Amino acid sequence: MAGSGRQRGSARLYRRGKNCGRTEKTILGEITAITPQIKDKRRCNVYVDGRFYCGITLETAVKNRLKAGQAIDEKRLDELQGESEKNTALDKALTHISACAKTEKDVRKFLQGKGYLPTVENYVIEKMRSYGFINDTAYAKTYALSAGKRKGRRLIKYELLGKGIAEAEIEAAFSEIDEAAESEERDDAPDEARAAEAIAEKYMRGKTADRKTLAALYRRLISRGFDGETAKAATDKYRNGEDD
Repeated sequence: MAGSGRQRGSARLYRRGKNCGRTEKTILGEITAITPQIKDKRRCNVYVDGRFYCGITLETAVKNRLKAGQAIDEKRLDELQGESEKNTALDKALTHISACAKTEKDVRKFLQGKGYLPTVENYVIEKMRSYGFINDTAYAKTYALSAGKRKGRRLIKYELLGKGIAEAEIEAAFSEIDEAAESEERDDAPDEARAAEAIAEKYMRGKTADRKTLAALYRRLISRGFDGETAKAATDKYRNGEDD
């Protein structure tokens, strides 16, 4: 993972400096390669001690005369990227979310894939939060409203957790949906019982309501994330005297 999981080689040069009367060592790495990025020819990847360190613009590399074989303080590389690329990274992130909403995890993964360091990544995330372009609770609510017509909440919650949304934000989204449904602010607010019944109706078309088929229906509803009580209630409508 670019940025958060950088590894450093064992070979190091040291530069001595003065700090409050004491001598301190600044760790230097060696730039071993600078290569163009495949997907963005205006950017390049910088390798320190044979390992990927970060991505920067070609303009920044040329302006600061970076080259292979050069000893450099890795902190200085962090500063170079932070100074020159915060706004560029923000523009790229805003373009990335323009087609559809993204979670914070999605945006972080995008920025890391571009080689941005944590300082720039966190700057972009905070800016996008302040502009309202990243709102995981709102994302969870929109996702749950759509998916709730064909899935149960257990499955929806599992999928949202996989998208990097915190459990507290998911529960907050569910609460907002329930409150809206209770106050009749939304006629299309998903109801688990209705959703389960709709899936059951579609599944049972052309089928005989025998024990084997009903057991398969129950399993399907459970696999869609409905709890046992909801799945049983939807299945029971087709029992016609069949034993549980």
